Amino acid sequence: MAFLDCLCEDWADALLLGRANLGDGPLPIIVRNGRVEDLSRIAPTVAQLLDETPPEAPLRAGADLGPLVDLKPVPAWQKDANHRGVRLLAPVDLQCIKAAGVTFAISTLERVIEERARGDVALADKIRATLAQGIGGDLMNVKPGSAEAARLKQALISDGLWSQYLEVAIGPDAEVFTKAPPLSAVGWGDYVGVRSDSQWNNPEPEIVLVCDSAGRARGAALGNDVNLRDFEGRSALLLGKAKDNNAACAIGPFVRLFDKHFTIDDVRKAVVQLEITGADGFELRGASSMSQISRDPLELVRQTIGRHHQYPDGFALFLGTMFAPIQDRGAPGQGFTHRIGDRVRVSTSVLGVLENEVTHCDMAPPWTFGLGALMKNLAKRGLLQ
Repeated sequence: MAFLDCLCEDWADALLLGRANLGDGPLPIIVRNGRVEDLSRIAPTVAQLLDETPPEAPLRAGADLGPLVDLKPVPAWQKDANHRGVRLLAPVDLQCIKAAGVTFAISTLERVIEERARGDVALADKIRATLAQGIGGDLMNVKPGSAEAARLKQALISDGLWSQYLEVAIGPDAEVFTKAPPLSAVGWGDYVGVRSDSQWNNPEPEIVLVCDSAGRARGAALGNDVNLRDFEGRSALLLGKAKDNNAACAIGPFVRLFDKHFTIDDVRKAVVQLEITGADGFELRGASSMSQISRDPLELVRQTIGRHHQYPDGFALFLGTMFAPIQDRGAPGQGFTHRIGDRVRVSTSVLGVLENEVTHCDMAPPWTFGLGALMKNLAKRGLLQ
């Protein structure tokens, strides 16, 4: 898929904020009116740029890098040893990367299934049928934190169907966890990783809200919250190992900033598509409709930041997914899991396409460019004030 085909349908009218490496180090860029601007002399990081530019103020003009059609980043799997082209990075930098879990009824059921199967994919189908009949319809129709939700909780406890995942699905408090450290996310055209000792894992196609330090949602991007279902299924206390691994967080291709052409309502009604194409010929497609989310995106933002928790460099928030693939890839009843070489495409018409290729975490390029390396690089380029 060509890079221009990965942009939102109305990219000529969109404000697209991102990060790129042209060879000297990362720099924030903006795409507007079809041209790319280098914003590094205005602010050396995306986090600082958003904090120093109020939502109602236009971004200052940066150094012109030419038309977007000439950017031509190359996916990692197409590069050779002599390639020195543009690398498109994850469009966030200093922001803490957070994620909201169990925000859709279908994904709630899958988390309960993982818990009851103790990470054994062979048991999942039988448990799935039992739970879908017992609680599936109730979850679809209840508002989290409501009196009705409290009554449902008591009924499920009485029936022996209660779970810690149901608590965050219909209780007053959302699950919000730290997905990945700042600067560790990969971008469009990079590899995403699953642990080589995981036998049951999947992508999680999501929309990611990017917020400034005041907790204002400034734009949205696509994300892949790669998840190890067997690890989390063995114990919820293994969430860190299931979620935070090398190359296990992808965001991109750009952050589309909110403006008159794109608002939070476009996020609320978006349909996130997923397409997986395996090197073995396997294909899987699915969709996640944001209209079915159990908590409003801005409510999830409010539960992330407030008087109990601040983010001085802002944060990126994965909003969750209703997509949990159960299609058998191998033997009947074994469900879906990734294989090396899977091409994963997450897309919406308003945000474009985030495309990555699956490898094992220990085979992906190691994460070596952290905050210290960034500060040294910016100082060397004369961008720190």
